[in-house]
Amino acid sequence: ASFGWDFRRLERENKLRVIMTSPEVSRADLESVGGTIETLAREMGARRVLVDSISHFDQLTEDPVELRSVVYGFINALKREGLTSILTRESPVLLGGDEGDNAIAFVVDSYTLLRYVEMDSAIRKALLVLKLRGSDHAKDIRQFEITDQGLEIMSKFEGQEGILSGSPRRMADAFFEAFG
Repeated sequence: ASFGWDFRRLERENKLRVIMTSPEVSRADLESVGGTIETLAREMGARRVLVDSISHFDQLTEDPVELRSVVYGFINALKREGLTSILTRESPVLLGGDEGDNAIAFVVDSYTLLRYVEMDSAIRKALLVLKLRGSDHAKDIRQFEITDQGLEIMSKFEGQEGILSGSPRRMADAFFEAFG
């Protein structure tokens, strides 16, 4: 609402459905015929689904092999329904550091990383397309903002390196560190 997006109107117009459920119910729903997601998608003629967040499946098992199988099955069930899926996943870190094991990158067609970056004592938002199957996509790390118009992709992080490490520095500084 703070961006001026009227989700209630979109729901009334049958263009949007918000479903709040548990990972257990979502998993069972897609493993059975005629589940909620399948039924609503067909009733609405939906072509896209947003799952926020795929990280919730971590609650189902501590076994990484089983978790990978669960997530793979869930994503493939959405594909079988002909839905383009947008999946979010919480990062194990807020700023910098290791992203940890990525159990879904192998099964998705596109993978975009959004992260916070501290620069000049301010937090900025960074976006990078890590994977876009079948495409020679742009490899720039870009700044972005979320506005009332949607996602606004802005300029590259020019003259900076170490953006993804969480420890960005000006490239000139890095040059002088290396070569004095």
